[in-house]
Parts: sequence; structure tokens; C-alpha cells
Amino acid sequence: MESVAIFEVIPGDPASPVILHVPHASRRTGAARAGILLDDASLEAELDRMTDAYTDRIAAEAGSGAWRFINLYSRLVVDPERFPDEREEMLAVGMGAVYTRTSLGEPLRADDPVAAETLLSGHFRPYAQAFSDLVDARLSVSDRVVIVDVHSYPSRPLPYELHGDGPRPAVCIGTDPFHTPPSLVAAAERAFGAIGLNTPFAGCYVPSKHHRQDRRVQAVMVELRRDTYMVEPAGPLTSGFATVTRALASFLTGNSVGGNEFGGDH
Repeated sequence: MESVAIFEVIPGDPASPVILHVPHASRRTGAARAGILLDDASLEAELDRMTDAYTDRIAAEAGSGAWRFINLYSRLVVDPERFPDEREEMLAVGMGAVYTRTSLGEPLRADDPVAAETLLSGHFRPYAQAFSDLVDARLSVSDRVVIVDVHSYPSRPLPYELHGDGPRPAVCIGTDPFHTPPSLVAAAERAFGAIGLNTPFAGCYVPSKHHRQDRRVQAVMVELRRDTYMVEPAGPLTSGFATVTRALASFLTGNSVGGNEFGGDH
């Protein structure tokens, strides 16, 4: 695999406890393209469906004071938000840490443990370690960290979705019973207005080192329905981009998240 950066950490305000995580905005596959079974046209179509388009721009414009951790590779290389050593439901549809199936259920790559280990060692583990290190660094200067996972999702369900028959609100907020205090959900309601909780996607990202171990690490997932800010599946931005960006900025500067002076309520 090529020796290039797989993620980017963009520093924010030295006192900010907020980390904006952008894991699925990139379309880059790099050397991992060699293991993907799709032809070029089919791969582009799959990237259209599975990329959280423009979420890196939304995070950049909304979170001027927050720290940003950005995946520079497509989730079709590895999905950094899966835990590969656990039995999770996404494995049933071929979408563990290393995808073997597409969003339509078609073969994406061979189920090859050796090839998968190459991707895990080259991408997944360095990514996870760097994110854990950033959380620890933020905790060294603040009494908490707030991870805000920035995602988007299509207005119509894709076949791989396990809970695609549920409501698809303009903004879905994913929570964790250990890491998401009620104040974060209330802040999301104030900033975004009507939201859905854990539908059609649930949960939020916390590094395995801290997961269910450290209550100082708070987390929430923000899933923006794509038709609210762009032309689906991979078209240009619409006027809704400014609306969702302002709403996310309002959420991030609320006292329950970052606080106007990054103090927050604890």
C-alpha cells in the first residue's frame, strides 16, 4: 500500500473539548482499488451511494473552534467506525470493518482474511490509535471530550440498511447510553429543531480504549439527510447547505457541547 496519510487532524481552539469526526466524506481508494471487484462505473456508482458527500465541508464551516479528525480514504477501504474484533450486526450484510459486499448486496471484494488484515494493519489500526491519542490529549487539558460524529444519509433506504423501514428525519441523532448525556440530545433539539433519535441509524463513535470505560468521553452522531443540503446522489450543493451548517454551528457552540468559551456544562 502507498505510504501516504490516511487521516488528517486539524487543530482547533486549544481549550475546546470538541472533536468533529468526519469518517465517510472521502471517495479515495488508492492502492486498495486493486482488491475491489467492481468495474470503474460500478465503483463510482457505489461511491455515490456510500460517500457522505460534503460532510467535510460542513464540519469545516460549522466547527471553527473544534478539532477535526478526517478520514482521507473511502469507507470502501476500511470503515473506521466498526470494531473488527466484535460480532456486530453489520457483518451479516458484509459490512464489517472491511466491506465484502456493496450497499446493494453485490460482491465488493473477496472474503480474504489475509487481504483484510493488510487493510486493518495499514488503515484501521493506525486510524484508531491516532483518534485515541487525540482524545487523550484533549482530556489532558479539559475535564471532558465531546466527539461529534458528522455523517449524512440518503433520503431513500439502501438495501444494506438493517433498519431502513423506520423514519428518515431531516436530522438523525445517534446516541450511546453510556457516552451521550441528555444535555447533548437537548442541545441538538435546540439547534436542529425536529430530530429523530437513532433512526434510521443508531449509536456514535468512541474509540475502543474509551468505549464504555470513561464517562469523560461524551459522544453523539449527527446524520444529515442528504436531500436537505445537496442534489442526490452525488450532485451539487443546494441552498440547504447554509441552513444545515448554521444549525451544526449552533449545536457546537451551545453550552452543553462546546460552550461559548468552550466551558460547557458538565
